[in-house]
Amino acid sequence: MLENQIKTAQKQELCDLVIKNATIVDVFNKTLIKDQDVAIQNGMIVGTGLSFKGRDEYDAKGKIMVPGLIDAHVHIESSMMTPRHFSDTLIPRGVTTAITDPHEIANVSGERGIRFMLEEAEKADTDLYTMLPSSVPSTPFETAGAKLTATDLAPFMDHPKVLGLAEVMDSSAVTSGDEDMLAKLALAKNAGKNIDGHGAGLGVDALNVYRTAGIETDHECVTAEEAIERVRRGFYVMLREGSVAKDVKNLLPAVNEANSHRFMFCTDDKHPDDLLTEGSIDHNIRIAIEEGVHPVTAVQMATINPAVCFGLKTKGAVAPGFEATFVLTESLEEFHADEVYIKGVKKAEKGKLTRDTDYTVDLPEELKETVHLPALTEESFAISMNGCNRANIIEVQANSLVTRHAVEHVNVNEDGTFAPDTAADQLILAVVERHGKTRNIGLGIVKGLGLKNGAIATTIAHDSHNIITVGTSGRDILQAVRKIEKDQGGLTVVSSGRAVSCPLPCGGLMGLVPVKAAAKKLDELHEALHKTGCENTFNPFLTLSFLALPVIPSLKLTDMGLFDVKEMKHVSVPVEK
Repeated sequence: MLENQIKTAQKQELCDLVIKNATIVDVFNKTLIKDQDVAIQNGMIVGTGLSFKGRDEYDAKGKIMVPGLIDAHVHIESSMMTPRHFSDTLIPRGVTTAITDPHEIANVSGERGIRFMLEEAEKADTDLYTMLPSSVPSTPFETAGAKLTATDLAPFMDHPKVLGLAEVMDSSAVTSGDEDMLAKLALAKNAGKNIDGHGAGLGVDALNVYRTAGIETDHECVTAEEAIERVRRGFYVMLREGSVAKDVKNLLPAVNEANSHRFMFCTDDKHPDDLLTEGSIDHNIRIAIEEGVHPVTAVQMATINPAVCFGLKTKGAVAPGFEATFVLTESLEEFHADEVYIKGVKKAEKGKLTRDTDYTVDLPEELKETVHLPALTEESFAISMNGCNRANIIEVQANSLVTRHAVEHVNVNEDGTFAPDTAADQLILAVVERHGKTRNIGLGIVKGLGLKNGAIATTIAHDSHNIITVGTSGRDILQAVRKIEKDQGGLTVVSSGRAVSCPLPCGGLMGLVPVKAAAKKLDELHEALHKTGCENTFNPFLTLSFLALPVIPSLKLTDMGLFDVKEMKHVSVPVEK
């Protein structure tokens, strides 16, 4: 094959395909090269320039040729689709590679969940690489469905699609020198592979420790100042634009000509409806350009930068020796993928795949039955106030994973339990352990979600994925949770005694349908949400799903109770006098 490629590069033989009259985005020199031939043989680019001949030739008519886009960090599970359906959604957007972290399914089903994701990824057209979950469970402050040690991860490290260790969320395990965490870090370092970070709220001293430990990236910056501190210490910084966390605009002031090579784009977590309406990394590019970033710089951040970071030596550029994986677009400034090629084969045109997507997903039995609940009653969701009328409250902030720790006066029932107050937007929040291990129920109070009646519930509750539910009464919460149990996972809205749901039978995280069907189900949920009086401009389900994540400030709720992230300990709901 190599000999054949060399001959075609020398124009001694016809190429498989030549793209004529293309305008190449040169990501190395940050310029555009007009009127170019791009010669392709065996799925690789063997030459750029003029006068190449091919068995097949295509006139690009001046369209701009951009390397295939790369999502530097994403949890496929957040799309509520299995890997192949997720891939089918990305390709029409020009995203041809994604660095994935199966952290969510691993927290539910451990090694079997990782194997399922790797097996399904092999069937996808998009290159779906895997970073092995580093924190299962993410912390000792919650109950997950599995536990993965360095010994458990070791057999996966040699897989050709495994690039290293995924986001190291347990910062205390790193700084304290936890034996298993050090073993995981050493596993990746000794294999010469990457280690991703999760530096939410970390100060400069902790960042020094992270880099010393070999952690190379971070996607949790929320300010330009944080981004600069990380780049200063040698991190690659990912600018995230997901369905909840939307940080690109806040971080772009940190990007300049001198340091732009250390920045990448990622989505992290994005719902199917947002993937359909906004897109993926193409959306990040458009935001960056609208905010004044040079279009070629924005393309670099979406292509060659992550390719270099993750050692993907044949990806990220339109040049000889690189894969013939590229996007043709009419305009960089209004970036949309008109045509998408993967290894020299056209895979999408005008926003649609060039092949049929009618296939079934072979779901292992152990991923089908993952919701195991204790016996529940309305009283299971009653919060005792212990004679107090002031409470520690989780206050949601729109489009942010960070919550506020509020202390407010609350109403108390005659029996001494918390009385939800829709006028004050103080609602019952509960996390129900669903893996059949502890039967824990964590209870708290939340504001900012805006329900006026009913309840919502989901098995998507980062990162242990217990059931998380919010409602205006124990009765409505109970109905929502029971519907989740019947569906064996998913999302549910209860309003006026009626339940509307989106079942997610794969580990309680993913459905078995393509993006349009998944988005339709979400549209039905959103209609039901309006009947609860919820009129927020942000996604309440995605926001809810992060309220159980005890690694991002300030106050969160796990199945073990209310958790103060800054103090790294559980606290009571009542504020003692």
